[in-house]
Amino acid sequence: MSLSFLRLSVLSLVTILFCCLLPSVHAPAQGLRAAVVKTDITPENSQWLVGYGPRKSTGIHDRIYHRVLVLDDGSITFCLISSDICLVSPAEYDRVAARVQQELGIEPQNLWWTVTHTHSAPEVGPPGLPEVFMSERYEHEWDREYTGLVEDRLVSSIETALASLVPAKLGIGWGHSNANINRRAIGPDGRASLGLNPDGPVDRRIGLIRVDHRDSDQPLALVANYAIHGTVLGQPHTEISGDAPGIVSAYVEEKIGAPMLFINGAAGNIASIYSTYANPRAGHLSQFQVLLGDKILDANQQLVGTSSEVSLTSGSVTVLTPRKESLGWPEDLAAYSSEAADGTPMIRLPIRFLRVGGQLAIWSAPLELFCEISNEVRDQSPFDYTYYYGYANGWLGYLPTAAAYAEGGYETDVVSAFTPRAGQDLIQAVLGYLHGELRNRQQKPPSAD
Repeated sequence: MSLSFLRLSVLSLVTILFCCLLPSVHAPAQGLRAAVVKTDITPENSQWLVGYGPRKSTGIHDRIYHRVLVLDDGSITFCLISSDICLVSPAEYDRVAARVQQELGIEPQNLWWTVTHTHSAPEVGPPGLPEVFMSERYEHEWDREYTGLVEDRLVSSIETALASLVPAKLGIGWGHSNANINRRAIGPDGRASLGLNPDGPVDRRIGLIRVDHRDSDQPLALVANYAIHGTVLGQPHTEISGDAPGIVSAYVEEKIGAPMLFINGAAGNIASIYSTYANPRAGHLSQFQVLLGDKILDANQQLVGTSSEVSLTSGSVTVLTPRKESLGWPEDLAAYSSEAADGTPMIRLPIRFLRVGGQLAIWSAPLELFCEISNEVRDQSPFDYTYYYGYANGWLGYLPTAAAYAEGGYETDVVSAFTPRAGQDLIQAVLGYLHGELRNRQQKPPSAD
């Protein structure tokens, strides 16, 4: 066996760096507490929109928001954020996370900032990797004033939530919706292009978390996890909008009387069934209230077993996996890059985990992930419920399957920084953590109400 072959073999193996976790401690008698805050972040002036080609907003179709949920079990304070934004760079997340830790005391491991991936929302912060993939799209400066507004209102929302914690109980459940479809159309030559593929892999499960006031059946917040591209509205549409995730969230909120955090899933190869239309009417945008909103409400009605005796366990791993050859890398993302011993560039991919009680495990990544990868993790997880939260804590591009690289297309050839090995590296790391550290960590005993 040649030395060069051995080097390649070593490089193809993922290196997993397990981070230190908080020690297990007993929760005090207060039990679970929670708070939710919804804050408007709609710009009042024209902004550069993310998604498609470069274009500026010309008005407002529907307003966009931060929705912030804080959970506290007496040991861990965990903050989940859903923002009606397309993407943020990991550098932007790091800046906000450092500020939240300094001002509010929440550790970055317990601060998850997810975005709904609407393509009709403004840019926020420096572009990050999109500037490497599509440099012609970012010839303008990013708007520091609007970014500051988004950051300030996010930090303020978290502060308000921390000051508003009330006794709570929590339940989980599954739902199902046919509002999405695989978007990698395969031609006669076996090559992929952006389109619709009704025979392609898809994930139509809805993962629900409901938080109620402890002493009543009144909902405090609902979290709905579903994989769908926020692309009902296409490039010709230039009004600010939360797209399908925002429309569905507002619809469900009106029905239940509480905020709903829409958390996107592994939507890298999944479109909305109506996609890239010139205006809301042509794209049947309001129909997603029925296609997805009513399915979330149905699942919410079936959810049972809310409890205040819930403990939280958080953790993280970093996966080192090779980077595409000759791919540039932004200076402000240096923390997400390293080199192998022979100089091969590597990506440092951070994965976060949250265990809620003994049944639910959630993992998140700053990725536009292909659904087959999250489906495989869920199918092999030791937990009854396993959710994947995508577009979390930044964006490091698309992570397709090895088979997708063979088919080519936009997701593999234009907007991925990874090699075909990355999918298996990720699956191995996530399943290893779910079956090992996360499952085996000691559970805190139930609290006394």
